[in-house]
Amino acid sequence: MTRVEVAIVGAGFAGIGMALALRRAGRESFVVIERGSSVGGTWRDNTYPGVACDVPSHLYGFASHPNPDWSGLYARGDEIRAYLERVAADEGIAPRLHTAMTSAHWTGEAWHIDTTTGAIEAEALVLACGRLTEPAVPDIPGLEGFAGPLFHSARWDHSVELAGARIAVVGTGASAVQLVPELVRRGAHVTLFQRTPAWIVPRDAHAYTAEQRTAFADDPAALRALRADLYREGEARFASRSGDPDAAAAARVVAEEHLAAQVGDPALRAALTPDYAFGCKRVLLSDDFYPAVASDDVTLEPSALAGVEGSTLVAAGGARHDADVLVLATGFASTRQPYAELVRGEHGTTLAAHWADGMTSFGSTVVAGFPNLFVLDGPNAALGHNSSVLMIEEQAAYVVRTLDGRAPGEALRVRPEAEEGYTREIAAAAASTPWMTGGCRNWYVDERSGRLTLLWPGTVAAFRERLARADGTEFAGRTTGGRPAAAPQRPAPRPPVEPRPARVPAQA
Repeated sequence: MTRVEVAIVGAGFAGIGMALALRRAGRESFVVIERGSSVGGTWRDNTYPGVACDVPSHLYGFASHPNPDWSGLYARGDEIRAYLERVAADEGIAPRLHTAMTSAHWTGEAWHIDTTTGAIEAEALVLACGRLTEPAVPDIPGLEGFAGPLFHSARWDHSVELAGARIAVVGTGASAVQLVPELVRRGAHVTLFQRTPAWIVPRDAHAYTAEQRTAFADDPAALRALRADLYREGEARFASRSGDPDAAAAARVVAEEHLAAQVGDPALRAALTPDYAFGCKRVLLSDDFYPAVASDDVTLEPSALAGVEGSTLVAAGGARHDADVLVLATGFASTRQPYAELVRGEHGTTLAAHWADGMTSFGSTVVAGFPNLFVLDGPNAALGHNSSVLMIEEQAAYVVRTLDGRAPGEALRVRPEAEEGYTREIAAAAASTPWMTGGCRNWYVDERSGRLTLLWPGTVAAFRERLARADGTEFAGRTTGGRPAAAPQRPAPRPPVEPRPARVPAQA
């Protein structure tokens, strides 16, 4: 059995970011486990044609590891995966790959984690599993009997020939707006099932020249300044996404003008116009989705897929469409995290049971009833206006501060009233936002409770300030300043350090 101070589950941005923070703090007794074949998380799993980030590349990375070689304003998915692989290699972080957590339980003194490659005992457990990991597959009559290739966009089948194929895409979210134009470029005819149109604004994507990339590499200060500018631009977007009347109205005009400039047919334009508040759903960025939909290569079906009869797809509006390939761009099980069923805290309660009415936490990171457990990129830690990596960095810093204030052998138990108070804070901040009142269904709100459970209803700066105010009294037995009210009676020795692997040179 491996014994460490900290076990980290997941090797995407959250897991690698947590490992970086621990290493910077001089904490070497940790292990990262990853069920996949490499680091990368969602950027390893999503390989559909056209996959890319919709956050500017120089903001979508760790502040400690700038990358002057991004190909353009927005990075491709394969670039982001390669970036995470380089960061891990440069820092000597070698996750145990092909290692899935099968269960974890609190023993009263530590976390016992069973995995597919052996057991781990850890004083603290960090769940860095991500929230966009398990594809959501809709319950559609006859779906499994579709006559041709059928797969989710996050599990792309690269053996399928696209040129000349009749491909049906279900969904018009962030993946679909990238995927559909690329399918058209590859010679497919696309039937697009749209249940609800999205607000789409210009992406204004552009490539960086070789000269620009060289300049970034030669002038780290300029690169830091660019990141700071992109951060400020992102923070400024919060107003339009969260319901500020003037900012939302101005952003809506931008979206409407973008649609009008790219779609000439009034009937098609009407079908692509949302009937809900700007910001209620995720605002999408694209320069080529509307032209693709307006072309002869795409048929827009303005209703949901209601049934499948062999190779015939039946729309909720009654239309029937034949297809050779069926792609589900239907999102993820975001509000019900699959790992929650595997984790048992005190009294044997699973995290899923604790979250039966939607995810809750204190500081979007720690959970009552689960001592020494930290969840990154989980409850109320997503953003709709800026880079999620910024939130991960703040959470990781909070974890390190919390561990630094922990006495040897101490079990950090979140006070239930602290979690309840934080949940009320979230609800109050979200109450008047379009996420709650905008007239749409979105993946930010848990359908069981009607609470906002995915998004942080504020800016990154506000999240940083909120975690800075956490003084340790969120844990039972703590006085102001975060120190234990009394030393534990039976201090446990720190487990031995897992050997740090040799550094591996970064790949070109």
